[in-house]
Amino acid sequence: MTTELELAGNVAAEAGQLLVRIRTEAGDIAPDDKPALKALRDKADAESNELITARLVLADGDALLSEEGVDDEERLGAQRVWIVDPLDGTWEYGQGRSDFGVHIALWDMNQRRMLLGVVDLPAQGLQRTSGDLDPELPMLPEDRPLRIVASRTRPPAELAAICDRLAERVGQAVEVVNVGSVGAKVNEILSGRAEAYLHDTGFYEWDLAAPLAVAKHYGLVCDHWDGSEVDFNLMPPFVKNVFVSHPAIADDLRASLNP
Repeated sequence: MTTELELAGNVAAEAGQLLVRIRTEAGDIAPDDKPALKALRDKADAESNELITARLVLADGDALLSEEGVDDEERLGAQRVWIVDPLDGTWEYGQGRSDFGVHIALWDMNQRRMLLGVVDLPAQGLQRTSGDLDPELPMLPEDRPLRIVASRTRPPAELAAICDRLAERVGQAVEVVNVGSVGAKVNEILSGRAEAYLHDTGFYEWDLAAPLAVAKHYGLVCDHWDGSEVDFNLMPPFVKNVFVSHPAIADDLRASLNP
C-alpha cells in the first residue's frame, strides 16, 4: 500500500515534470515580454494545481489549502489539511531558472504539527521529504564565509546589519545569497551551500509548510524570529516571518537579529 508520504512524493514529482515540460514547450521568451511570461506562469500554476488536486487522495475529515484554489473557512474545522503550492518561485520559473519547486504538506489540526512535507525541485533533479532516510546536516564551512539565504525581491530590511553583527559574534565573514522558492532556499542549507534563511515581511502558508517540515526533519532550527513556533491552517493563511538556521549558529544568529 502506498503511504501518504509516497503519494505526496509521487504527485509532487509528476507536477514538477509537468512544469518543466510546459516551460520547454513554450520555448525561449524574451525577458521583457511580460504578457508571454505571465501567460506561461499562469498556465504552469493552473495545470500543476489541477494535476495535484486530481491525484491527491483526501481522507474523510481532510481539507485542501492551495495557492491556486479557492480558500474555504471550513478547512478551519478539518482534522487534517493538505497545504499545497503547485509552483513556488513563479518569477524564477518564468526567468528560466532552476530555483522553483512544488510543495505538498499535510498538517494535523489536533496535534498542531506537520505530518509530512515534500519539496520537489524538478529543474535540479532533486526531491527532499520529511521521510528522507538518515538525514544529516553538513558541517559549517571553513573555506568560505557563512551564508544567509534571502528572497531575491524581499530580503529583510536590516539584513546587512544582521550579517555584520553575526560576523562579529562568530569571527567569520557572512554573506547573502539570493534564491527563489522557499524549498530551494532550504535546499541550499541542506546541500551545504548556505547556513541560514531569514524572511521578515510575511508570506503564505503554502510557501513555507513543506519546506519547514523538511528542514525540521534534517535538524534545522525552524521558528519565528522571536523563537515562537510557526502555526498553520490560520485565517488568513499568513505567516509573519521565519527563522531557519543550522543549529551550530542558531543562537548567535538569533542574538544578531537586533542591535
